[in-house]
Amino acid sequence: MSWNIGDIFAALGPVLGEEPALIHGSSTDARVVTWAELDRRSNALANALVAGGARPDDKVAIYSYNRPEWMETVVACFKARLVPVNVNYRYRDDELEYLLDNCDAAALVFEGCFADNVARLAPRLAGLRQLIQLDDGSPRLAGSLDYEELVSGPSAPLDIERSPDDLLLLYTGGTTGMPKGVMWRQEDVWHTLGAGGDPLTGQGRPADVPEHVAKVVVGDQRQRLLPACPLMHGTGFFTAVSVLMNGGAIVTTESRKLDTHLLWSAVQARAVTSISIVGDVFARPMVAALRERSYDLSSLRLIISSGVMWSIELKRALLDFHPNMILFDSLGSSEATGLGASIMVAGMEMPTASFKVGDRVKVFTEDGREVAAGSGERGLVARSGPIPLGYYKDPDKSARTFPTIGGVRWSMPGDFATVESDGTLRLLGRGSVCINTGGEKVFPEEVEEVLKRHPMVEDAAVVGLADEKWGQAIHAMVVLREGGAVAEEELRDHVRGLLAGYKVPKRIFAAESLGRSPSGKMDYKSTTARILTLSQAPA
Repeated sequence: MSWNIGDIFAALGPVLGEEPALIHGSSTDARVVTWAELDRRSNALANALVAGGARPDDKVAIYSYNRPEWMETVVACFKARLVPVNVNYRYRDDELEYLLDNCDAAALVFEGCFADNVARLAPRLAGLRQLIQLDDGSPRLAGSLDYEELVSGPSAPLDIERSPDDLLLLYTGGTTGMPKGVMWRQEDVWHTLGAGGDPLTGQGRPADVPEHVAKVVVGDQRQRLLPACPLMHGTGFFTAVSVLMNGGAIVTTESRKLDTHLLWSAVQARAVTSISIVGDVFARPMVAALRERSYDLSSLRLIISSGVMWSIELKRALLDFHPNMILFDSLGSSEATGLGASIMVAGMEMPTASFKVGDRVKVFTEDGREVAAGSGERGLVARSGPIPLGYYKDPDKSARTFPTIGGVRWSMPGDFATVESDGTLRLLGRGSVCINTGGEKVFPEEVEEVLKRHPMVEDAAVVGLADEKWGQAIHAMVVLREGGAVAEEELRDHVRGLLAGYKVPKRIFAAESLGRSPSGKMDYKSTTARILTLSQAPA
């Protein structure tokens, strides 16, 4: 049996009917889009895109904050055999133009507040045929189509045969360089996200779409997911698609940035069962909000994180407020989901950056040797099985990230780890930002996590600066807790007490913000430039 996500959505809509699919708002009178409405509106948008000239494999870019129309557009694309493309709304003109040109965008669905940016860029993009504006109260851009008018149009199901080879194109900025598009076959996405079975064990996977739909209809455990991170980020996108494919609902809040009180209000008001986040940068303010105000969290069963470190200290704090939930720390990226899992519940702890893996995950040295358990040797985490086809229009980078070793094709996003004697992985960090100081490799994430364990440190970034003696010298920038103060040497002593001496930063600077992206990722290039400027300033 072959699988296509568009087929799954086309089958689910009519049978789930008045069940909620998309919920927007943190109050009890929030906007609710039922499955019947999602089916009708996505059919109408799919028809409008095709009527406007879109053909199978054409790319439809989505340039918007979290809102129901984001997922409506994704569903419409899948139904019409079009390829949805996520656009980072923090990008400036050069990055936006590069992404829209690189993905060959034929249509752009954009929020009204971005109209000025679109007006500047659209004339430079010859392949962009349709501009579709979402209403947020902003004036309409000349030449654009009104989204609500389109989704109110003809909504007959498309008479179309879909393929398991239909694409999903997920753009990722990573930590360095211009954004790159990761190409996934839809059937591989279905399987890597659990294939309709238990996400941990894989049990109960259906044989075909009718069996999957029948299972969803009788099930009483359909999730209500609140993506705290942006839908344009891989964690938000993959978790939302997974929940929708299994008949659940996606809850979004009115805020265009992380508002943790709105988040917890939505959990309480909308009986949210799961939240997706990106590590400590989300977990820390969520804990702070719970310390400020009490919320009913009884519906919440799961918080899932992926993409960056999630410290054991913040996991403990979350479980202190609500012990009856699972904290699922997933090691993965846009290039490979399911590299490893770290599951923590009340009374059962897993150390920070320690992950259990399945039989499709191995660690290889850079020359292609498998790392032996308990050897202490470092290597790159790799996954086989359902993995991406490669990077869009970049065969060289694809060959490096998706190599064939021993006749098996692997995805190696660049995460370094050691393998413990019991087979668990100890994640070290991403090799692209690894610091080489005096011949020793230092992964920024390790030092950052230690700095954040100091009671006065809210967030931290670690980079390597050119050094005549050591090649590179470790430098750090920290954000202190509100009202906090700490001497630089105290922070250095704190690191020295927990890590080897060569990992202690030469200098540590304080800043009001580290400039993380909405998805919680660090821009190490700009951070390095900021720290370099500070290091050169007169004392």
